[in-house]
Amino acid sequence: METPTTLVGGAVLVVFGSALLLWCAVELRLRHHLRRHGVPATAQVVADRARADAMDSSPLLSYPVDTVGGPTDAGLGTVHELRPDPVGRLVLSRPRGHTPLRRPPRLAAGAAVQVAYDPRRPSRVVLAAHEELPSLPADLFWALLGTSALAGGLTLLALALR
Repeated sequence: METPTTLVGGAVLVVFGSALLLWCAVELRLRHHLRRHGVPATAQVVADRARADAMDSSPLLSYPVDTVGGPTDAGLGTVHELRPDPVGRLVLSRPRGHTPLRRPPRLAAGAAVQVAYDPRRPSRVVLAAHEELPSLPADLFWALLGTSALAGGLTLLALALR
């Protein structure tokens, strides 16, 4: 390869690999924090309205959120009335970190699952640790892809600057 092509290719791979590794770290930290410090709730898997949404491996979840003394409606994200009184709201959201290729049968519409959500941003939700399907293979895949891209980019930059 010519030097400018090597430099550009190396820079692109370094930026991509770094961004992917940063995203992996932030996502893992968020999931870990929500499982330890999040508010537990029982969510129900909701049927997707659009056919394209039904292809998403991450199920749409509906769960009640207690808003008495909590944040105002401005920070809640997608919120729908649960009851006429101000005791709670019903939030619709998809869990973070759920990336299998197909949705497992136990997450079919109508199933009840345990979740943990962020009380400040209730639309941030994760499946509870005992409900979680193994996410380690997907996490390792993304980390390996980011590491490989970063290593390849650094190698190209080292060759171009030699």
